[in-house]
Amino acid sequence: MDLRESIANETNVALQIAKQVMLKEKETNLVFSPLSIHVILSLIASGSKGKTLDEMLSFLKSSCNGDLNSFSSELVALILADGSHTGGPLLRFVNGVWIEKSLPMKPYFKDIVDSVYKAASNQVDFQNKAVEVANEVNLWAEKETNGLIKEVLPSGSVDHSTKLIFANALYFKGTWNEKFDGSETKHQDFHLLNGTKVQTPFMTSKKKQFVSEFNGFKVLGLSYKQGEDKRRFSMYFYLPDAQNGLAALVEKMGSEPDFLNRHIPSQQVEVGQFKIPKFKISFGFEASSHLKELGLVLPFSGDDGGLSEMVDSVQGQNLYVSSIHHKSFIEVNEEGTEAAAASAAVIKLRSLQMSGPIDFVADHPFIFLIREDMTGMVLFVGHIVNPALEA
Repeated sequence: MDLRESIANETNVALQIAKQVMLKEKETNLVFSPLSIHVILSLIASGSKGKTLDEMLSFLKSSCNGDLNSFSSELVALILADGSHTGGPLLRFVNGVWIEKSLPMKPYFKDIVDSVYKAASNQVDFQNKAVEVANEVNLWAEKETNGLIKEVLPSGSVDHSTKLIFANALYFKGTWNEKFDGSETKHQDFHLLNGTKVQTPFMTSKKKQFVSEFNGFKVLGLSYKQGEDKRRFSMYFYLPDAQNGLAALVEKMGSEPDFLNRHIPSQQVEVGQFKIPKFKISFGFEASSHLKELGLVLPFSGDDGGLSEMVDSVQGQNLYVSSIHHKSFIEVNEEGTEAAAASAAVIKLRSLQMSGPIDFVADHPFIFLIREDMTGMVLFVGHIVNPALEA
């Protein structure tokens, strides 16, 4: 499977997860990295077998572990490489594994952890020091995301029955190609879903913009400064025409195959009124319930010994994924965007029981995402329902 096809499949999965989360979290601003969750699931799949592996491959739209692993390897090497030294966005993507010191990893699985996912392996004592290990993972995620993600693992999520933790952290900082003039930023009304409104600062510009109109919504693309490689990162805003049109647009985006590629503005146009709110969001959630509702069930039950390819021990027959915790942060202002995400999967031992100028006024709830345009890879996705809410 080539990289483009793999990315198309990953984007499909990403938007299904986004739809599931957004429709459940209608009342709050949210942001998450589907890419971060995808990598964690791919790593779990690498240590799976039987029906559990089949279910994971089906969910991730991949034919075999080999395809998933080569895809993850290319992601790390090509798309997620730091571009800041040549003037592009600062990017950091790292993986880590914490494993109970009494459980040796199977050589095949350790090789994948080391060579494909470039994950640092840490032998720890969950039996006696579970709280300390959780703190260690949290400090690691905080450091790798420049202090933006704190406590990816909530209190009580790790205990003496925990055997492994897989975690990753993603950090992105990009500067707009065309920065906004801060002196032009003004407080104006933003209309909430309940019919009320709040005052919030809006950025504006009189320059041409990448905007397209579609049936029921408009799309704006703001590009980040490029480095010397071929990657092009952009932020897209999907604005429903109706002030209460967010849910319908979320449904459409998560249900139509190839939605993003068919709804990306391709040329700059004159704009009339042009207003984008500044915002800052911090959002965290436990992903397993959403994944189960989408049909990924077996990794969370451990019924068929499906995760036994991870460790060289009879205990491997009773491993299951107890939780997948994810936390993200994003800030959008006149200079550009700073965003970060971290995911951690906790694996425990199962007890044996276009015409003229186009207006683009984002003064009501909308969807946003950060995407690498050369490949179509989505790094972050979310929605804004009230930009006045503090992160």
